[in-house]
Amino acid sequence: MEKFWNKRRASVSTNLLVSLLIIFHLSILTGLIPYDIVWGGRLKNDAQMYSFESFSILMNAYFLMILLMKNGTVKRRLPLGLINGSLWMFLVLFAVNTIGNLLAETLFEKFFALLTILFTINIWILLKKDPSENKKT
Repeated sequence: MEKFWNKRRASVSTNLLVSLLIIFHLSILTGLIPYDIVWGGRLKNDAQMYSFESFSILMNAYFLMILLMKNGTVKRRLPLGLINGSLWMFLVLFAVNTIGNLLAETLFEKFFALLTILFTINIWILLKKDPSENKKT
């Protein structure tokens, strides 16, 4: 599997999925998608929706920037330790979120368990050191 699903594929697929996720949250924020199908149906009013969705968009934008710096698409503006630490934080977040999605009441939210497990696996691949990284040149 490692030859098939390498760091490049993990990076490209995660960048694409996070971009789509940002579009999804923007669609909720603008009312194209009803907010009662997300957040476990716990949102009671527009104010809560704006708060939750704005936070989600900011977190996903941060995640995307971290990914783009990690893979060298954009110039690294943060220390590698902070980038990797952020990726570890997201790995744990997505792993826990996978459990929450599997326990969700709606099939729609259960579907997102596939997405969160893919994020978890991809982040793990991105954090794994290549044998060449251990050699000193």
